[in-house]
Amino acid sequence: MSAPLPSDAENRRPRANLLFNRVCARISKFCLVMAIIGLISLILSVQTQVVGRYVFNDTPTWTEALALQLVLYITALGVAVGVRDAGHIGLESLVSLLPEWMRLKVEVLIHLLVAVFGAVMGWSGWMWTRLKWDELDPMLGLPAGLDYLALVIAGALIVLFSFEHILALLRDEEVIPAWH
Repeated sequence: MSAPLPSDAENRRPRANLLFNRVCARISKFCLVMAIIGLISLILSVQTQVVGRYVFNDTPTWTEALALQLVLYITALGVAVGVRDAGHIGLESLVSLLPEWMRLKVEVLIHLLVAVFGAVMGWSGWMWTRLKWDELDPMLGLPAGLDYLALVIAGALIVLFSFEHILALLRDEEVIPAWH
């Protein structure tokens, strides 16, 4: 007869509850709220374009550019929240098959690689933001560099949230999603 498998409750780590974790949770929740507001704004922008085109036969020129700008920021914020809530592809199924002594090292490596990705994304986004800041978007009249600023924000948040996960792993704690 084989030994019973431990339940999920027995395998759970204690909740990470440092001030740093609480600040990251609030930032994550704020990003989620902003993404939702952005999504509602996106729907209103597209609706304005449809009504302008088909009801008034006068398409507003700014609505499409605003919708594209909103998609960039909604995606950037959503990706960052996904990293904090561990919703990214982290090869979790392969990690669970590893021996216990190797699991922590691989989990830290995964979060470190995600942080490196975020840092590269933020840095390259910053380079493009600076290069394009003086150009104006003809439809919105805003700097074209705003398109790339979304990458900077997402990259910085990804690094922050990855560091939070690494710190929690080293303390044998679990990062709880902010929306719980």
